[in-house]
Order: sequence, then C-alpha cells, then structure tokens
Amino acid sequence: MRFRPCIDLHDGVVKQIVGATLSDTDAHGLQTNFQAQKPAGWFADRYRRDKLTGGHIIQLGRGNTAAARSALSRWPGGMQVGGGITADNAESWLESGASHVIVTSWVFHDGRIHMERLKQLTRKIGKRRLVLDLSCRKHGDTYLVATDRWQTFTTEAVTYPLLDRLSDYCDEFLIHAVDVEGRCGGIESELVTYLGRWTGLPVTYAGGISSQQDIDLIDSLGNGCIDFTVGSALDIFGGSGLCYADLAGRYGPNTL
Repeated sequence: MRFRPCIDLHDGVVKQIVGATLSDTDAHGLQTNFQAQKPAGWFADRYRRDKLTGGHIIQLGRGNTAAARSALSRWPGGMQVGGGITADNAESWLESGASHVIVTSWVFHDGRIHMERLKQLTRKIGKRRLVLDLSCRKHGDTYLVATDRWQTFTTEAVTYPLLDRLSDYCDEFLIHAVDVEGRCGGIESELVTYLGRWTGLPVTYAGGISSQQDIDLIDSLGNGCIDFTVGSALDIFGGSGLCYADLAGRYGPNTL
C-alpha cells in the first residue's frame, strides 16, 4: 500500500474542496476546506524531494491549465493529471511531463460508457499511460460512476465486471468516494471492502480519510493492495489529523 500525493486545483489555486458541493449552477454552495498561499509547483517540489510517484493533479473546472503544467514541470514523470482530458489533448499533457492522464467524463459521456472513445484514447497514447477515474457516489445499493466534476450520475456501477472490462484499456484506477470526499469523517468502508476483493490493476482510493486509523482500515479491508491519497486531513493542506512527513516516510518509496 502506497501513499499517493495530490494537488487539487480550482480557479488556478491549490484547494481542498468538499466534493459533493461542486456545482456549475450554485457557486455559493461550494465548501472549501483549504486554499493554499503557495503555488502548485511548491507541492510538486515536495513530492519530488520525497520521491513520491503516482500522485495526481486534478483540475476542477477551467482556469487550471497553467498551474497544472507548472506542477508537472517541477516533477516530470512523477505525477498524473486529470480534468478535461480528451483524445485531442492527452498527448500534450504527457509531453508536459505527466506520467499518465486521468480520464472520466470524456469516456463516461451522456451517462454511459463510450467504448469507442476509450479504445481511441488507448490507441493514441497506450494503456500504460492511462488512468481511468471511477469516482463514484452511492445510489441505492450501488456506487455509480459520477462525472462532470462529480456532479452527474452515470448508469455505470463500480462492479467487478466493469473493472475487468476496462482493465484491457488502462494502467490503473483512481476512485474517489465523492459523498465523503473532503469531509474528514471516515472512509466508505463498504466500497473499500468491495475493491479489496478484486484482484486486478492497481487502485487508488480517496475520500474521508481523517486519521491513521482510517489508513489502517484501508490496509485491512483492502488486503494491503489499495493505495490511498489524503486531502483535507493533511497538515500541508491545513489539516490536523495526519502529518505529510509521517506518511511520506511510512508509505513512501523507501518502505517498498
């Protein structure tokens, strides 16, 4: 199990946002837990210093391109990038220093998966450079993939058949539990347990992590196979539940 660092960008600034409050129609409802005074490149420098690879830069809406490219230039090959990625711009992001591009909305379009788009993207950049974001929200007894900055439910549920089907076209999966994202109120145990029973590509989980106990629970429920990322609880993002230096030391490259 590895610690995957993150840089979430909103309006060109590093922020930590409660995921379920993102909206294109109600800007006043957005709940922001943290807004950095330091630029995105500062965080990328720290991750590079600690040799933390496989983290992600997520662009939450427009106005983040310059900040994202700046961060990638500070840690070339060390981080993935997502947000607005399509077959038309994926190569340019890889050329800017991303190890992988992260895609949701372009593939899960109009509420369903478009396999032809996915195949087109894989042909263009190769499966080893693609991460599929299956971030999801609870709907009844299932977790449905959510797109458009987590605002829109699709008809696709996170299931073993879906994971198996998509594994031929990507290198790994990133899964935010959107309903608990940014709330520091505990993880989606049911989702982590389900993911921990799947034996396939690497999976990174995000959402609700507030303490070392939550990380230990991911380790236990995920059978030691699920990587994790921490946002609002982390001290470098204004949190008090977890120390970045501790996680980098405990779950970084020197512990593998």
